[in-house]
Amino acid sequence: MSTFLTRRDGWWHFARRVPEPFTGLDKRGIVKQSTKVRVADDPRGIRAGKVAGQINAELEIYWRALSDGRSAEAAVRYEAARLRSRQLGFDYTPAEQLAERPMRELATRLQSFLTIEQKEGGSAAASLLGGVPVPQIQLSNLFAEFEKLSRAGNNDFSPDQLRKWRNPKLRAIANLMAKIGDKPIDQVTRGDTLDFQGWWQDRVLAEKIDIGTANKDIGHLNKMFRTVDQKHRLGLAAVFGQLRIEGEETGSRSAFATGFIQDQLLANGALDALNSEARRALYLIAETGLRLSEAVNLTSDTIHLDADIPHVQVRPDNRRMKTRQSERDIPLVGVALAAMQAQPIGFPRYRDKAAGLSALVNKVLGSHQLRPTSSHSLYSLRHSFEDRLTAVEAPEKLIAALMGHKYLRPKYGSGPSLEQKREWLRRIAFTPPASV
Repeated sequence: MSTFLTRRDGWWHFARRVPEPFTGLDKRGIVKQSTKVRVADDPRGIRAGKVAGQINAELEIYWRALSDGRSAEAAVRYEAARLRSRQLGFDYTPAEQLAERPMRELATRLQSFLTIEQKEGGSAAASLLGGVPVPQIQLSNLFAEFEKLSRAGNNDFSPDQLRKWRNPKLRAIANLMAKIGDKPIDQVTRGDTLDFQGWWQDRVLAEKIDIGTANKDIGHLNKMFRTVDQKHRLGLAAVFGQLRIEGEETGSRSAFATGFIQDQLLANGALDALNSEARRALYLIAETGLRLSEAVNLTSDTIHLDADIPHVQVRPDNRRMKTRQSERDIPLVGVALAAMQAQPIGFPRYRDKAAGLSALVNKVLGSHQLRPTSSHSLYSLRHSFEDRLTAVEAPEKLIAALMGHKYLRPKYGSGPSLEQKREWLRRIAFTPPASV
C-alpha cells in the first residue's frame, strides 16, 4: 500500500484517486484519509501500510457496491416474484426447493397457474413455480444491500453521522474478505466465521488490539447478515451467532478534577496552540457539559445571547440526536458565556465535524501535558461537569435535564426552568481566562 501513502504534517495519510470506472459514481476525485500513524513512529511506513490496505479494501467494496447494477436488477426480479406469489396465496419457493415439496402442494400450485395462465402467463409461472432464482449477494455487495434496507432508519442522519455509521460496517466486511475472500453470503459457512474469530484472536494477542474492536466487527457482520436474510427470506444459518470473544473490558473516560480545569486548562495562554474556535468550543463544553456533536452544531438560531437569560438550545438541526432527552436549553454562565459572546454564530469550522475537533484538541492537550492520563480526553469534560453538579448536591432531576439524560422517575410538568438551571450553574461556574 506504499503507493497510496503520503506524508502530511508528520502523519502518514492514505490518498488514492477514484478509478476511472467509478468517477461518475464517486465525485470526490481523490480520497484522502489519515492512517493515524505518526511518521516518526513508523518511518518506513510498515504499520501505516497495513492501515492503508484496510482503507483501500473498504474503498473497493464501496466502489463495487456503487457500480453493481446487475445484482440489484436480480433482486428486483426476485422481490417481484415473491410478492406476486404472496398475492396468489403461496409463499415463494425456488424451483429446486419446490421439487422436494409434497405432490399435493405441487398440484395446487399447478392448478392455480392453469387457472390464471391466460391472464398472466409467464409472470404467474415464475411466481408460482419458482422460476426466478434467489438473488446471490456477494460479500462485496452486502453493505450496499444492508444500507438500502436501512434507509428509513438513517433518514435523519447528518453526513458525519452517516459516515460514522457506514465506516465500521465497511471495515468489518473488508476484514472478513481478507480472511475468506469474496463469495456469496449464502456460501459463508460456520467454519468461515470460526476462522474469522480465530484471526481476530490472533490479532488481539499479537497486536494488542482491544477485544471490543473484534467484537464490534462480529456484531456488525451478524446484524447485516440477519437483516438481509430476513428481507429476502434466504434461510441463512446463524453463522455469526455466539462468536463474541470473551474478556472484553468496558472502560470509562476519567473526569478532569475541577481544580485542574480551572488552574491548568483555563490558565491564561494554556490553550493558545488551539485555533480560536476549538479553544472556545472546549470552554463551552467544560462549563455546560454539552456533547461534542451538540456544541459544534449550534447556530445563530440556537444561540440566544440577547435573551433575559443567555442560553443555547440543543436541537436536531438536520441530524439525529442521541436520545429524546437530548433536546434541552442550557443557560450560559462563566467561561461558556464569554466563549459564546466571542462565537455568536457557533463553530462553522467544526459544524458536523465533532471527530475532527476531538482529534485536534486531544492532540494538543497531549503534546502540552494537559491530559493527566491517557484516559482523559476532551469528552472527559462532560464527565467533570456531572461530577461538579453532584459535588454541590444539585437535584438529580436538574442534573438529568442539563446532561440530556433520561430521568428515571415519572415526568411531571415541564422540568427545571432556565432560572433554576442558571442558579445551579452559577454555583459551579469557572473564572474565564483573561483572553477567551
